[in-house]
This record gives sequence, structure tokens and C-alpha cells, in this order.
Amino acid sequence: MTDLTTPLKQLFGFEHFRTGQQKTIDTLLAGRSALAIFPTGSGKSLCYQFTATQLPHLTLVVSPLLALMRDQLDFLNQKGIAAASLDSTLTPEQSKQIMADVKTGKIKILMVSVERFKNERFRQFLAEVTLSLLVVDEAHCISEWGHNFRPDYLKLPFYRESLGIPQVLLLTATATKKVKKDMAARFGIAESDIIQTGFYRPNLDLAVQAVTKQEKKPALLALIGKQMGCGIVYVTLQQTAQEVADYLNLQGLNAAAYHAGLPDEVRQRVQHDFMTDRIEIVIATIAFGMGVDKGNIRFVIHYDLPKSIENYSQEIGRAGRDGQPSTCITLANLDGINTVENFVYGDTPERQSIEFVIQSIHTQQEQGIWELQELTLSNASNIRLLALKTLLVQLELKRALTAQYAYYADFRLKFLQPKEVVLAQFDPTRQAFLNQVLAYTDFKKVWGTLDFKRLLQETGVERSRVVAALEYLHQQGAIELETKRITQVYKVNLAVLQDETLASQLTAYFEQKEHSEINRIAALVRFFQLDRCLSHNLACYFDDYASPEQCGHCSVCRGLVAHLAYSSPQIWPQDEYLVSVLTALKGHCQSTHSVSLSIKAQTRFLIGMSTPIFTRLKVRQLEGFASCEQLRFADVEAKLKMLNV
Repeated sequence: MTDLTTPLKQLFGFEHFRTGQQKTIDTLLAGRSALAIFPTGSGKSLCYQFTATQLPHLTLVVSPLLALMRDQLDFLNQKGIAAASLDSTLTPEQSKQIMADVKTGKIKILMVSVERFKNERFRQFLAEVTLSLLVVDEAHCISEWGHNFRPDYLKLPFYRESLGIPQVLLLTATATKKVKKDMAARFGIAESDIIQTGFYRPNLDLAVQAVTKQEKKPALLALIGKQMGCGIVYVTLQQTAQEVADYLNLQGLNAAAYHAGLPDEVRQRVQHDFMTDRIEIVIATIAFGMGVDKGNIRFVIHYDLPKSIENYSQEIGRAGRDGQPSTCITLANLDGINTVENFVYGDTPERQSIEFVIQSIHTQQEQGIWELQELTLSNASNIRLLALKTLLVQLELKRALTAQYAYYADFRLKFLQPKEVVLAQFDPTRQAFLNQVLAYTDFKKVWGTLDFKRLLQETGVERSRVVAALEYLHQQGAIELETKRITQVYKVNLAVLQDETLASQLTAYFEQKEHSEINRIAALVRFFQLDRCLSHNLACYFDDYASPEQCGHCSVCRGLVAHLAYSSPQIWPQDEYLVSVLTALKGHCQSTHSVSLSIKAQTRFLIGMSTPIFTRLKVRQLEGFASCEQLRFADVEAKLKMLNV
């Protein structure tokens, strides 16, 4: 076996590999694909970073978050390893330079988001590059049974096959037995090539403290006062992040809020100041943390319950990466359960919405081809965008649809050199082709819009040839090229689509998924009320039974079992009030827009959920919206069925 420690030290400055790293790398260098499941902070990234330096061609990394890419790129560039990302923050010139460097082999590692594969210009570019390895970071996103399923990830096996990428490395910190098998099966990874290290972290002290809403802030202040060093406080809502940060600052602590509602530059500044110890405490939603590789985080406190055991595991995994003792405390009650559950219920499409999509495919398809723009269909069907993507993937899995390609509906271009000079560079045949394309381009002063549909219909030219030509001119600096409005193209299997049971099957799938997610939340509540070792049970949840049955350093092992309750009795609006506001809501929707609302839709109104139809009908301004936001969706729905409004 080749000694890899010498290049490890030369390239990365490390004396030895961590547990699991060399086995993963050996598997890849032997020409096989691998699935690596290591706890957060255990060095998963090095598995692909090192391997990429030993492979002849490009390593393509799919990563879910821009912040994650940025941190890894900074690390690689510090080590002198040529790596880059293609992302939305780059100028056209920067993107062009990176693509040129990839083509010449100057760049060894290219990082992208999964959404980048929808870009036909990107796929055209990849088809011209030889790839050695596809890396899928946060690979649990590919599993429908994972805690953070993202439908676009399901397409990755198809992209891998169509691009002829010989090997795959899947990386994740959180995978139950079911998710692990699902991931491996999708990429044909042998069970012997699944490398899993233990989840047990002996330096983490896990504790659960039952508190009421009123006790939370003083309890948080007392806990932070006992800690030495910096830490993260996780909350569910953006508003809470700001409130808690302001509270801690008033108490003389050095804290800052971090959430998706802040401008990019503020989030970047907060993360940078935390990494450089200018800020000691970050109060954050789950928008913060992925890719935060800071060794001396001494505490992680959950001010609100996390979304799932998987999220909890990832978030506490950011503490104590230097191996020193660190504290992970959850301030727990049942108050936030409704918020976590309601996110799940809000993403479950109703049967009538599913039927609307099926009917839309029927009526809009032409000669077995259907084109759509997702946002438009989301608004029309009243299905949230993520749920719509999941529905489309399910239609593919049932063979009702077959994804063909995605293209930009709008192509705009302007010449950066005189048109005559540009055309003179080509032989007569290519000049004739370019003139044909330009004949279907409507120029208004400087910019021209290409009428792609008419060009294809009237000339029969291949779309890919036109895109390749325009991309070439763009790369040569002859034109500036702008593209927007992604359109998805599917082949339709009408025989499957006309199956009368299809809508029922899809409705049942979403109901099962909803049930699974609600059970996941119930498992979370049970975990925080366990009377047996928290560390051992957390490891067992992730199919690791090697940890000690009693760790000796969690609150349960210290004899402190938490019993969770609501901070105050749940207060319901009067039945008469509910009947009144729902009658007004239905009247508003029926009289102005001829829209009938189901009981689920009415429940969403009372809970205060945003849906595409509510945005369109401007119902947020109506009395009663969010009047039951502190209550659980299932309870409110049951109440409406009883009232029979």
C-alpha cells in the first residue's frame, strides 16, 4: 500500500490521518466509490481534498451552502491547492476565468451548488471537461428519509451517469441506518465501502434543563456566566435571535445575531468576527454553523428545541472540535413544538393542488413534451416551491415524467467588438450559422433578445449548437451574454399520467412523509426527556452501538431527568370568533377571486402560515390571520372539523 503520510504532511501539514480518513482515501484511490459518515468536525472534507490531489482530472464538489464553499476554498488556497467555486457572487469575468482555468487543468477542485446543474450552459461546459470524482457534501440531502431532503439532489445519480464521472464520494455527519442504505443504493456503493466512525464524543457534556418561557433569558444568562470562552446559542426564529442578542449585550456580554433576514455583508461580518474572536457569542438560527470550523467553541446552547435529532447532532458537533471539554445545553419546554410541527404541515400539498398539477401537465403538454417555470406553477397550484420540486421528482419516479433538460427562456446579448470584426474571424459556413442566429435576435440599441423558439421552429437548428456558439463568443470576449428564467422540460408518459389512482398515490406519499416528519419531532421530544444516558442514545440513533451505555458526563448520568411542559396553558380564541373570521376569509376569497378554501387552508390561515395563494389573495391583512399561531396545527384542524364552519 502506498505511504500517504508524506504527501499529507507536505500538502496539508498534518502528521497523520484521523480515524476513517485513510480508509476512505484508500477506497477512492483503489478506483471505488465510497460513503463516509463521520461526526461533525471529524475531518470529512480532507477525504476529498487529499484524494483530489492524487487524481489525474477534476474533482467536482456539490455543496449545499455558499458559506461552506467559502471556508473550504480559503483552506485549500492557503495550502496552495488550486480550487474555485462557481456561484452567484462572481462577476461574468470571474466565472469566465474559472471555467477557462478548469478547462486547462489549472484548477483541481471545483465547488458548485446542486442547483447549478439546471444551468444548461454549465452542463455544456462540464461535458467538455474530464472528471475524476464527484463529491456530494451533506449527502443525506439525497435521501427522502433524511432530515434535510432536497429534491434536486435526487438528480445527481443521473448527472453522474450522463457526464461519465467514474467515482463518487458521499459525505455526511448524520445518517440513520435507513438513510445510509438509501444513499449507498442510489450511487451503487458497496456496503463494504461505507466507512462510519463512532458518533460518541467523550469531550461533550450533554444537558437538558426544563425551563418556562419566562425563565429562559435569566437561565441563559446564568449558563453563559459559568462558561469560559465563546459559544453559539441556537434559536428557531429570526426575531428571537435579535431579541436574545440585544438582551445579552445589555447585560454586558459580547454577542451578535445571525439569521437569514440579515444582509449578506452583515452575516459575513458576524461570522468573520466570531471566527477571529472579536465576537464571543453568536445567537443564530440554523442559517449559521455549516462550515464553521472553529476549534475553541466551548458551548452550544439550544434556546429553543432544534428541528430534529439530526439537527441537534450537527449543531452540538460544532463544540469542542479541539478535543477540550465543552458544554451542550438545551433549554427545553414544549412551547416551540407547534412552530417546528407547523413548518412540516405547511409543506404538505393538498390533494386538489396535486390534481391541479396533473391536469396542468395534461393540458399544457404538446406532443408529449411539457415545459414549466417552477415559480409560476407554485403560485398557480398553491404548493410551496420545495414541495412542488418534491412532487415533480415523485412524478419522475413513477415514470409519468422524464426530465429532459432545463434551459433559459431568455437569452440577451450585446457585442463587445464590432459585429463585422467578430464574424470575420470565422469561415463562411460558421459565419452563415451566426448570421442565422442573429437574424432571430431583436436588437434594441445595444442589447439584443434572441427569439429561441422561433429560431428552432423555423430553422431546425439544434439548441445545444446555438448555446455552445454563444458561450464560445462570450468566452472569447466578443459578446456579453445574459440568461434568465429557467424553464424545465419534461417528456410526458400520458398512459401513467392518466392513471386514476395517481393523485391518490401522490397524496398518500406526502401524507406518509408528513407523518414521518411529525414522528421525527416526537422522537426529539422523547430524547430530551430520556431517563437513560443521552450520549449513548444519541449514538444509537445513528446506528452506532459502540459507545458506553453510561457516559458519566450528561445530565441524565448526573441524575437530572428533564420533564417538559408548556410555560402557560394554551389559550384558544372563542369559537364564535373563529367562525366569524373564517366566514369573512371565505367570503373574501370567494367573492373577489372565486377561490374555495379547504379546512387545511383555513387552518394555515389561523396558524399564520404563508402559502402562494395567501400571498396572491393578500389575506395576511385580514382579521384572524395567525390568531392561533401558538397552537398546534393538528389541534386547530380538529377544532375546525368540529365547528364545521
